[in-house]
Amino acid sequence: MTDFHHELFQPTCWTPGAQRAWQRAAAVTRKRSASETDLHHLFWALLVDEGRAGARMESAGLTLSDLESTDPELATMTLEAIDSETAAIPAASTQVTELLLTLANEALHVARKLDGVDEATTEHLLWAMKHSLSPWADVVAGCFPEVNETERSDDVPESTDAVQVPSEYQVELRERLPLNRAEIFRVIDAAANRSREGLRVVEDFVRFTQNDGFLSRELKQLRHDLQQTLTHFAPEELAAARDTQGDVGVSIETATEYQRNDVYDVLIAAFKRTQEALRTLEEYTKILAGGVAHHFERLRYQSYTIEKAVLQTLRARERLASQLLYVLLTESQCPAGVGHVLRGAYEAGVQMFQIREKSMCDRELVEHCRRIRRWTQEAGALLIINDRPDIAAIVGADGVHVGQEELSVADVRRIVGPNMLIGVSTHAIDQARQAVLDGADYLGVGPTFPTPTKTFESFPGLDYIAEVAAEIELPWFAIGGITPETVPQAKRSGAARIAVSSAVSRAESPVEVCTELLWALQDTVPAPASPSNPSK
Repeated sequence: MTDFHHELFQPTCWTPGAQRAWQRAAAVTRKRSASETDLHHLFWALLVDEGRAGARMESAGLTLSDLESTDPELATMTLEAIDSETAAIPAASTQVTELLLTLANEALHVARKLDGVDEATTEHLLWAMKHSLSPWADVVAGCFPEVNETERSDDVPESTDAVQVPSEYQVELRERLPLNRAEIFRVIDAAANRSREGLRVVEDFVRFTQNDGFLSRELKQLRHDLQQTLTHFAPEELAAARDTQGDVGVSIETATEYQRNDVYDVLIAAFKRTQEALRTLEEYTKILAGGVAHHFERLRYQSYTIEKAVLQTLRARERLASQLLYVLLTESQCPAGVGHVLRGAYEAGVQMFQIREKSMCDRELVEHCRRIRRWTQEAGALLIINDRPDIAAIVGADGVHVGQEELSVADVRRIVGPNMLIGVSTHAIDQARQAVLDGADYLGVGPTFPTPTKTFESFPGLDYIAEVAAEIELPWFAIGGITPETVPQAKRSGAARIAVSSAVSRAESPVEVCTELLWALQDTVPAPASPSNPSK
């Protein structure tokens, strides 16, 4: 792939009419926000040409309607709209496909050898298109009724005075393989079916097993976008090209084809089936409808993002299934010391802790985290470090928690690796959705109530809790001002997990407060505490 700055596209190589065709093709590319100029764009530019190529195409009965089956959007573009955006070729930022580079070289070569001129015309471009490796070769064949393939080869003089092309851009022209549209449509039909089937398998799991409203909606939108892109091909043509009974692959089986060990195997197989099919669609539509190929490419990349979110949600739900109460620890907020709070919370059943220190210097913080890490390892509890993936990696913590202003999930993942938990604080539903797609393992959702440990201008409150509960199945913890007294309100709004700080850290008996919080979450009635054993 190269761009219009290449010497093949310099004005000295082309007549004004041909220059105008290249400019319009580039303008079409920019108008559509496409990544590269392809044969479709040049076909359109020659079709609306006021010169010899346009006249030949008109005589052959070609019109913009010939683009409708392969590129409906391009068929509706007007010359006025494109000419308003046409700029000089050297200033163009678009790139061209290798096929167009080959076509340009062939047109210049024929101009020199056939006509003995230094500048190629739009007719030379049309001639080169007739002999290109694309379906347009058959379409434009009728533009040259007075010349056949044998006459062309007989009329070309032996001169080898062709345009010199740098070796890295030279493409050896081969005899064009005959294009069987039915065979290509058969490939597209099979790939379309495979991609839809794969997405449906995943969507059914997310929808009916996980009850995940957000990811179900993302998958449904992906299926809808796929179906919209497939409307570029007539469904009756795809169906007509189908030959299931003659498919040699039907009888080919592998030893593991009908084996799935768990739901992970099912999901991964379905995603890979979808992505492979999308790549097939992307590549083969370049032959029939190059302007559509980039849509399939975009859908494929979207599927990678959703795959990560679906698998990450499933994995996180398993890893955090038993974690209902999450205690955040700040040394200055613990009158009796962090150790006192840790032991009391653990005795009550808490197994997930976060160190949140904003004022300690790095060396002090590392030593502090190492002490707590040793204790949590012995206790089998999870330890999360707030904001500092570097320190989490140093002390071997179980995870990192970041806010909206700290490092992104992707940046944290580069530091801590694939297995460490990453939590993200969110204050609005769009932030929660984005964190899911980014690959977070859990969310902090709040603040729910006013809290003495932080100051906020506004509180998303219980309404935000209800929003997240309605559509997010990635593990999440309601946070902010939660106490044994406010847990019922949070639960009624949909919270199943909570994160607390001052309610436990400042308590005279952390074990009693944590026990009350867990009882409130689990709807159990607390047993009366024994004076000799206050933890019961």
